[in-house]
Amino acid sequence: MVQCPECESDLDIDVEEVDEGEIVSCPECGTDFEVITTNPLELNRVADEEGEEDEEKEEEGEDGDYS
Repeated sequence: MVQCPECESDLDIDVEEVDEGEIVSCPECGTDFEVITTNPLELNRVADEEGEEDEEKEEEGEDGDYS
């Protein structure tokens, strides 16, 4: 049994049924993870690309250079 890296709830993932590169979701917090390796099972949070782009734009605008 592996724990969700975000909310630490138990994820019921059978390593025999998942492949590297597959996306799995936590039923508790809804976070998506990519299976990096299956032995041992290692998960990496899938980045919300649209949300990250919005954050980068906001950070660029915080420099105060509005000439």
